[in-house]
Amino acid sequence: MKEKKDNFKLRNNHKLENNVSKNTFEDQIEGRNSVLELLESGKDVNKIFITKGEKHGSINKIIAIAKEKKIIIVEKDKRQMDQMAQNKNYQGVIAIVPPFEYCQIEDILKKAEEQKEDAFVLILDGIEDPHNLGSIIRTAETAGVHGIIIPKRRAASVNSTVNKVSAGAVEHMKIARVTNISDTMEKLKKAGLWICGTDIKTDTYYYNQDLTGPLGLVIGNEGSRNE
Repeated sequence: MKEKKDNFKLRNNHKLENNVSKNTFEDQIEGRNSVLELLESGKDVNKIFITKGEKHGSINKIIAIAKEKKIIIVEKDKRQMDQMAQNKNYQGVIAIVPPFEYCQIEDILKKAEEQKEDAFVLILDGIEDPHNLGSIIRTAETAGVHGIIIPKRRAASVNSTVNKVSAGAVEHMKIARVTNISDTMEKLKKAGLWICGTDIKTDTYYYNQDLTGPLGLVIGNEGSRNE
């Protein structure tokens, strides 16, 4: 009977502050590098959970920064942390954050303008695998992309898996969600961007193409549909 009561408490974390629920913590960042990137980005963090006994390596840096920022730190045993984690390799640390804050297209263009650079925007159409989205964000951040546009429907959204795969790059990338990709491309054209599509069957490789100037690069559908 005691085990059943424990399970009941774990399923009702919104009523019992010190327990864990996957449903309650939908917006969470997992893994040491991702949590460090989150803390260093200056974005809001509600709470950080750490596995009891995990007091070595980069965990100490996470704890120090969290204490400096006056973020609540809660230690949980491994069983509770395993139930809470959305990824197997969470490395003993989970940060609870407010829902990801998407931006507007204008914010992406403004970022390029402030940096005195030609706008470089990725337009993702039909990227449904969060691992693929995370990988794209990680690469885009290192390539100098000013922002990424994703559709609201039939596409992966930013979650803990995306954040972990991106190695925390999502915390530094402006991401907008739009209702209609076609309308968005027309809007970008009017703003002066040249829209270029990618195709696995093309004869022109990107390194042979002139991609200078304001650019909107379309990446789509993961090869899952016949075009």
